[in-house]
Amino acid sequence: MNTVRRLLYAEIVYSVVFVALAFLSLFFFIDFVDELGDVGTKEYSVLHAALYTLLLLPRHLYELFPIAVLIGAIYALSRLAQSSEFTVLRTSGLGPGRALGLLGMLGFFFAVFTFIVGDYLAPLSETQAAAVHTNYRGSYKFERAGAWIKDHRRTPEGERSYSVSVGSAASDGELLNIHIYEFDADGRLVARIAAEQGQVDADATWQLKQASVTRWSGSNADGLAQVREEKFTNFAWPSTLSPRVVAAAVLPVTTMSTLDLFRYISHLANNEQAAQRYEIQFWKRALYPLACLVMVALALPFAYLQARDSGLSVRVFGGIMLGISFVLLNNVTGHLGLLHEWAPWAVAATPSALYLLMSLAAFSWLVRYR
Repeated sequence: MNTVRRLLYAEIVYSVVFVALAFLSLFFFIDFVDELGDVGTKEYSVLHAALYTLLLLPRHLYELFPIAVLIGAIYALSRLAQSSEFTVLRTSGLGPGRALGLLGMLGFFFAVFTFIVGDYLAPLSETQAAAVHTNYRGSYKFERAGAWIKDHRRTPEGERSYSVSVGSAASDGELLNIHIYEFDADGRLVARIAAEQGQVDADATWQLKQASVTRWSGSNADGLAQVREEKFTNFAWPSTLSPRVVAAAVLPVTTMSTLDLFRYISHLANNEQAAQRYEIQFWKRALYPLACLVMVALALPFAYLQARDSGLSVRVFGGIMLGISFVLLNNVTGHLGLLHEWAPWAVAATPSALYLLMSLAAFSWLVRYR
């Protein structure tokens, strides 16, 4: 059995690595050509574009690895079937259950590798890629409305809620164009802080520079609110927003690990903000590595097809179509789940569950009738 395991694992791993490298080369070329349009912006050069594109590869590897597993496993198993090696293994005692168990163990190792890449390597490289952009192309700009964060805190004046807007992030990690709106327990605006730039300390204190603080107090004799404005070169604003929460709000979702997503979801829930988008991302991140197990199971039926039924190229093409359909279904269910407010865990698990059922049904039919 060790010889059979080494044969199957070596063939499949070699094919998966080859397919993954081919995919990464293709996406590197596409991303690099796209980045060439920004070369010449400030200090952004061709070398910086190449570095930025290289730093995007771990994310592409994470997204494409289950498809690479599917195509590579289909190619390896189909080649073994075409050369009758898999037939020899079957007649030597490699039953369907044992074959499924062997490939399931390999799929488990693929899943662990995918989790490590997606939860550690890809977020780190995405953060470095964002740093390359901000270092050589200027500040990292957000959407038109900026990045918004909410905060609640009990003060000597009573309960206070805060809406914080950040316009962009500088290359050295400073936040730019900051606006903080303070509301009392009745939802009335009582203060506004505007600062050109600032940073968040480890104790969640915002160190603001060139800040303007406007406060609205009680009414005067004419019934109008009294307004007082002060300007500060340096202003410390205490909050409960930790640097991790701020980074999660201002940086792309791809820079967050599963644990960071969980922390940010908890922060949104505590501040009564909509968190379904991040919940879907959390469950997708948690369940996506298991897609490697599904892809290995989906590839196994191709080993039981006779060589005369279809050529090797047709089987590989079928694997590519299956992989594309899985990606499309995975993306469509995410958007539909967000639109119809479906349970996030169900949205993330549905594509893998459907393809697992399809693979087991195809495997059972081939084993029984072919």
